[in-house]
Amino acid sequence: MTDWTKGAGWINGEIVPINEAKIGVTDWGLTHSDITYDVAPLWKGALFRLDDYLTRFEQSMAALHMDVGMDRDAIKDALISTIRQTGFQDAYVSMVASRGSPMIPGSRDPRDCANHFYGWVVPYVYVIPKEKAAKGATMWVSETARRIPVDSVNPRAKNYHWGDFTQALFEAKGRGFDTGCVLDHDDNMTEGPGFNVFIIKDGKAITSDHGVLHGISRRTVLEICKEMGIETETRPLPLKEFMEADEVFLSTSGGGVTPIRRVKDRTFSNDAPGQVTMQLYERFHEWLMRDDLRTPV
Repeated sequence: MTDWTKGAGWINGEIVPINEAKIGVTDWGLTHSDITYDVAPLWKGALFRLDDYLTRFEQSMAALHMDVGMDRDAIKDALISTIRQTGFQDAYVSMVASRGSPMIPGSRDPRDCANHFYGWVVPYVYVIPKEKAAKGATMWVSETARRIPVDSVNPRAKNYHWGDFTQALFEAKGRGFDTGCVLDHDDNMTEGPGFNVFIIKDGKAITSDHGVLHGISRRTVLEICKEMGIETETRPLPLKEFMEADEVFLSTSGGGVTPIRRVKDRTFSNDAPGQVTMQLYERFHEWLMRDDLRTPV
């Protein structure tokens, strides 16, 4: 009997157990990290803001000159069919477009590659484990890695160029922190692996608008702030200003609003989740259950 408990992948029109989902060794998605993807959270039996994630996925494919030969409905059907195969109620649902392998052996022309789609579903992934996030997580700001410049890799097209993030994670984990993030070359905060960064200062919610993915969770937080009457600013966020914040939190598809209680040697909110952050956390989870934002599976 096939075991679907670890997840499933949709590859070439076939749904297979996650450990059997593979791409070729000559695929430029692997050899060149020439790939774009997106992740829609499945929460209590429904995909949250699926059409928004699909829209961004389509925009990312267009930005990278990819055509996987599938329209939105076909991609949606592939994802939903894969979820149903697992029976999961809460899951991490990834949609991926890869450059593919050259159809002309040895070609260095990206136009000669066979672009293709694949998807995969695994149990829900928390960027910060739930038990740590509940108490407020800790974050390190990398001192050796800087965010890849936007004129080198477009951060708005979600991608696997994680060299900067991986280095930040090594630094963070080596120092006992839960996660890490990176600055740009002008000492402004950008983002971390799988999340955007917000601060609360004098009642305002502030997040970077430069060098970051404009995440769907980030967008949700900004919309919730508007609903709650919290003023927002999206602009460069210097490290100095960041470290003087009243509260810090992350926005992510892997956990929603995630409180941060310590960044490097600076403690925020009396070493606990901030009051405004927790209000946003609660409202975010209310939005996860809004009928107009859910696609039942």
